[in-house]
Amino acid sequence: MSGIDKSKEKWWKRAVIYQIYPRSFCDSNGDGIGDLKGILSKLDYLENLGIDAIWLSPVCKSPQDDNGYDISDYQDIDPMFGNLDDMERLIAEAKKHGISIVMDLVLNHSSDEHPWFLEAKKSKDNPYHDYYVWRDGKEGIYPNDMRACFGGSAWEWVPEIGQYYFHQFSVKQPDLNWDNPKVRREIYDMINWWIDKGVEGFRLDVIDQIAKEPDNHITGNGPRLHEFLRELSKETFQRANLVTVGEAWGADTERAKLYSDPAGSELSMVFQFEHICLDQLPGQEKWDLAPLPFLKLKEVFARWQKELYGKGWNSLFWNNHDLPRIVSRWGNDQKYRVESAKMFAILLHGLQGTPYIYQGEELGMTNVTSFEIEDYRDIETLNMYRERLEKGYSKEDIMTSLHKKSRDNARTPMQWDASDNAGFTTGTPWIQVNPNYKEINVVNQVNDEDSIFACYKKLIALRKEYDVFVDGDFELLAPENEKVFTYVRTYNGEQLLVICNFYGDTTENPVAEKVDSTMKLLCSNYSECSDSQILRPYEARMYFKK
Repeated sequence: MSGIDKSKEKWWKRAVIYQIYPRSFCDSNGDGIGDLKGILSKLDYLENLGIDAIWLSPVCKSPQDDNGYDISDYQDIDPMFGNLDDMERLIAEAKKHGISIVMDLVLNHSSDEHPWFLEAKKSKDNPYHDYYVWRDGKEGIYPNDMRACFGGSAWEWVPEIGQYYFHQFSVKQPDLNWDNPKVRREIYDMINWWIDKGVEGFRLDVIDQIAKEPDNHITGNGPRLHEFLRELSKETFQRANLVTVGEAWGADTERAKLYSDPAGSELSMVFQFEHICLDQLPGQEKWDLAPLPFLKLKEVFARWQKELYGKGWNSLFWNNHDLPRIVSRWGNDQKYRVESAKMFAILLHGLQGTPYIYQGEELGMTNVTSFEIEDYRDIETLNMYRERLEKGYSKEDIMTSLHKKSRDNARTPMQWDASDNAGFTTGTPWIQVNPNYKEINVVNQVNDEDSIFACYKKLIALRKEYDVFVDGDFELLAPENEKVFTYVRTYNGEQLLVICNFYGDTTENPVAEKVDSTMKLLCSNYSECSDSQILRPYEARMYFKK
């Protein structure tokens, strides 16, 4: 069991949350797609790791145009994952393992196959028409020049009624009209239905875009955003002791304080992406690669730690289903894969906030660099490939960007063992397994005390043991050091000192004088840590004293 009393208010401050991308986690029936019964079969593994909650990427009914982020029925399970009975069983069984289920809800848009939209496009007088965002116009003359995130215009013509509907993402993902109180009431009723089924939290997809004003070219952080969120929270989340996290690409620290105010009027926390967007050229797309500005990375983490202290709450993450694997991105996924994967874990888990582990991160799973374009499945990846070819980019340059940044890097199947398809499925997997699965898998690590898995397990346990992890303040040390990320956290006489060499060269320890015989080494990524003056490649140490 996790050891967290979830009847306590804000239990999520001490929790560690594990994200599962269901179609890639574990397949129970051999159809090549992961499912709910597959997750059920791995609850012992997750309890052993020590996590407190599973964030489940979308499992609701969907045409799967955007891998489930296009929902056609919010109150049913997509048949590829199972059915409602399987979901109810997963909620109940997970609870027996001390694990809460956090559902991923997409409230900015629905699928164009949702019954609401099927009705909405029948006529302007249909009661569901105003559930979506429409504008008059003429075919071929768009209401304005807004672009969709996945390419093309954000407006789609519907000849039956002579209007355009607005979609920020795929053409099959029409935006919901949150200005309509009936839409909001439908959403609240649906969320309460899931709460009554035992769901203990929600991750809210692109939630900062619900208060859009397309006429004014406003998508994120619209004027009514926080009004809508306070109403949402009051009508749903505040009924129960839930964890809620909003995906907010446009959040800065001031906005994050509104979202995650300790008074609890909106959400527990948000995912912000300032640190994650640093390795691209300013003003360019994520595919336009640039070296990581390490001093800026330290400054960003320090600012979020300091400015939210006592006034909000941080989410802590390196990876998710939309991001490449951190060990391949900013670490070394070859010679120092184990060391750099552990370094990222130690650095992140020592910070204040709720850590999120993305499936396979605890094994040091890597990007896949063997894929050709026909091996990819992600809509964003395929659109980018086509668009950049048309713009004259070389195929070689495009593939370099995809191998670094494609979302499919995170979506290759979970690597359970060295058998065919990494033990993920007995069938043909929906997307190829990373060829390195025979070396990198659960069986190779779960009983190895020196494995990446063991490091994550230890860090999760430490968060429950020492109050300084949850409540300590933060001070960045050696801010101008270009190799080492080091900080100290202090609370009630406890001190946590974290020292991480972020790179693959041996370097001097800039805070060696702080390490003395009173410090207990809680966690490190090298078995011997005798010389406190020197840090080996990617070396990370976590010390404690009281």
